[in-house]
Amino acid sequence: QVQLVESGGGLVQPGESLKLACAASRSLYAINTMGWYRQAPGKERELVASITSIGSTNYVDSVKGRFTISRDNDKNTMYLQMNNVKPEDTAVYFCKASRYNVNYWGQGTQVTVSS
Repeated sequence: QVQLVESGGGLVQPGESLKLACAASRSLYAINTMGWYRQAPGKERELVASITSIGSTNYVDSVKGRFTISRDNDKNTMYLQMNNVKPEDTAVYFCKASRYNVNYWGQGTQVTVSS
């Protein structure tokens, strides 16, 4: 079992930055791929970024060059640095961890981008 807790969401203005964190209940050394997903009202959940155990990353086109995913295995925490945010980034952001073909999800954190 892996419990995940997201934090760092909030209300920001367009062009500002925000950093999300996902704290895991066990060592990230035991977890393969982790990812950030988001779900906007009335839309399906989508993958924003993912990172493997060896640090390979992948991003959805709409956030490339603006968001950076990272993981600190010693702190059992994954991050999403969000720069130059846009109103269309408004959503609930979830973290996901995959271990032995089982997926674990956090409860989500709300990010609202509005002037």
